[in-house]
Amino acid sequence: MEAGKRAEAGGRAAEAAGPVFTLEEVGKRNSNRETWLVIHGRVYDVTRFLEEHPGGEEVLLEQAGRDATESFEDVGHSTDAREMLKQYYIGEIHPDDRKKGGSKDQNRTSSGQTSFWSTWLIPIFGALVIGLMYRYYVLDGRSS
Repeated sequence: MEAGKRAEAGGRAAEAAGPVFTLEEVGKRNSNRETWLVIHGRVYDVTRFLEEHPGGEEVLLEQAGRDATESFEDVGHSTDAREMLKQYYIGEIHPDDRKKGGSKDQNRTSSGQTSFWSTWLIPIFGALVIGLMYRYYVLDGRSS
């Protein structure tokens, strides 16, 4: 059964899978006395990190007791921050709750395509427009 848990934990067989929690259990840990977060299907107890968090404890408390994957990724945490996260790991989210959760890492259907548009095509289009405007400005400056 342990191997099955690891396989359902997103193929993290290299790391031992911890205890399994439901979103309901995690949801009860949403105060400054006990602060749990779910990031990419993994459960973290960040209670002792609240005062040390560079963005302030309010940021963590806003996400406490729920799936914080999207917020975590939107901020663009450094590699060091991701390494620090490992020390707060306490378990995995239940596979049934993963399907309901809908974080970008777990459900790559339409949200994955939205991510593609916002991550690549919009910035590329913006760069092309700026490039064309610059080229027009430079050519217009030479002809005057």
